[in-house]
Amino acid sequence: MGRSRRTLPEELLLLALDPTTGTTAQPQSLDLGLAGAQLVELALAGRIAPDGDRIAVVMPRPTGDPTLDSALELLRRRGSPVRAVHWIGGPRLGLRQIYLSHLERCGMVHAVAGQMCGVLPTTRYQATDTAISRDIRARLDSAIRTGVPPDPRTAALAALAHAVGLGKHLYPGNEGRSSRSRLRDLIRHDPMGGLVAHAVMDVQNGVGAQPRRNQPAGGSGRQPGPVPMQPRRSGMARVAAH
Repeated sequence: MGRSRRTLPEELLLLALDPTTGTTAQPQSLDLGLAGAQLVELALAGRIAPDGDRIAVVMPRPTGDPTLDSALELLRRRGSPVRAVHWIGGPRLGLRQIYLSHLERCGMVHAVAGQMCGVLPTTRYQATDTAISRDIRARLDSAIRTGVPPDPRTAALAALAHAVGLGKHLYPGNEGRSSRSRLRDLIRHDPMGGLVAHAVMDVQNGVGAQPRRNQPAGGSGRQPGPVPMQPRRSGMARVAAH
């Protein structure tokens, strides 16, 4: 990629990508998580900042990342702070495909064409360097295992992974229950990540139209629920995803 640090949307997508099947876990909620990850990345870059439950642009200068800069420009055009839940719940068509195509151009994944039921064309994505995905996963595992407060980037990644329901994918079964619980608890270590993660869960639970009540520092502790809205079309009709 030519840079040492991957963005949070890229890391979240790589975390969700199943190395065996080449599909993404939690596809319906993942677009919401990617939109939220863009907000956190822009905050880490000093371009936006939380204002209560709203997001305000504090520096409109481009970051140099086209996808992030597109989101930044849309936020700037709003002219006033926007509620995180409204931003994340708005049309975010094709974010998975946009980032999958980006990762493919960067040489981090490669597309594998196939067919579903011998008829429908599908595209699966395989990581070209599994060490990158292992490194991302190791950061989460370390934060869960050691109990040491993680850096803001890892804390935000954990919050987003929990919000989109990746806990059961990363730490399945009864043996992963405690790890899933600790993953959820990491949400309290980054205010921006916590704000965005709660917004993602609110959209999934259909409560985006109501103002969020103040939450304690530890978060609400609820699990992501089913998406009660119409299925989001992400532009990946040809991508096989579970």
